[in-house]
Amino acid sequence: MTGPWLFDGPVPPPPRYDADDSLPAAVLFDRDGTLVTDVPYNGDPERVALMPSAREAVDAVRTAGIPAGVVSNQSGVARGLLTRPQVEAVRRRVEELLGPFAVWAVCPHGPGDGCGCRKPAPGLVLAACRRLGVPAGRTALIGDIGADMEAARA
Repeated sequence: MTGPWLFDGPVPPPPRYDADDSLPAAVLFDRDGTLVTDVPYNGDPERVALMPSAREAVDAVRTAGIPAGVVSNQSGVARGLLTRPQVEAVRRRVEELLGPFAVWAVCPHGPGDGCGCRKPAPGLVLAACRRLGVPAGRTALIGDIGADMEAARA
């Protein structure tokens, strides 16, 4: 079993945070139900629609100079309902609507696969933080379900 898929943004990540800063070192967003409407197993970029206030939230993070990333479970891959190219096409569409993210960490495994990256496990968060060069303990995770909150606590 492989780990999460990682996609770097088209712009280099901002420099590492100042350890004395009171702001988070990074903010990671869940994709479905947080940034975009939840369309189960969506592999069609044309079906991507922003959630209310998603643009404002992402813009506020970026304006503060905080790197923004995405962490997303995509079990449709393991179930044979999605392909990596479809996941990438939806990722590109989200970035067309919201601008580039510094990192994407995507878990392609199913709930029973026993991976360490699928939320609520902390693997996606830890992988994104490593890629950004920020400590997980100084990173905020914004999501819409309990698995997101549990991953943030881990």
